[in-house]
Amino acid sequence: MADPIKTIKLLLVDDHVLVLDGLQARLELEDHIEVIGTACNGLEALNQADKLKPDVVLMDVSMPVLNGLEATKRFREEQPLVKILILSMHYEKEYILSLIQSGANGYVLKDVSSEELVQAITTVHQGGTYFSSGASAALFTDTLTTKQKEPLTKREISVLKEVATGLSNKEIAQSLNISVRTVETHRQNIKNKLEIHSSAGLIKYALDKKLID
Repeated sequence: MADPIKTIKLLLVDDHVLVLDGLQARLELEDHIEVIGTACNGLEALNQADKLKPDVVLMDVSMPVLNGLEATKRFREEQPLVKILILSMHYEKEYILSLIQSGANGYVLKDVSSEELVQAITTVHQGGTYFSSGASAALFTDTLTTKQKEPLTKREISVLKEVATGLSNKEIAQSLNISVRTVETHRQNIKNKLEIHSSAGLIKYALDKKLID
């Protein structure tokens, strides 16, 4: 018998009340999501999170008082266990990268379906990263069309396939009958050769090259 899905305690952050109301009404339809609070800016989000202890914060970027970028930096410093999922209308590569570098666990554009938003929340809560297709395209199109300086070896391709299916280094080592240290070395070599330095980017690359379904 499968274990029941753990309820996700969610804090919503947006400076538009109508957006908050709409998100709350939709997400509360999900059995495994509990909206425990809302906030209208980054500072209020930090204060609310300190009191309510959410698992995931779903946050806009363009907000008064303290924007989503600065709030994300502070969350990483003050409440590092909280997962941060950005929900934004901005799709510029530099904009998204700045949020990732600040510690966001995912980035979803506001044109996604409610089903995909639920999937994104669930994914980051489980320790993964999530980027909607529009965000991924903005991030990785330039990288994927850049010519590789060195081709991947057969072993590196094998490791990349395993990485793209979500296996841990230990699981990959067991699957390929190699040491964890060797897996770590291969992963770093893959990232350097492809000039892709995130798990989401490697997954997108593997999908585009049809290394995985």
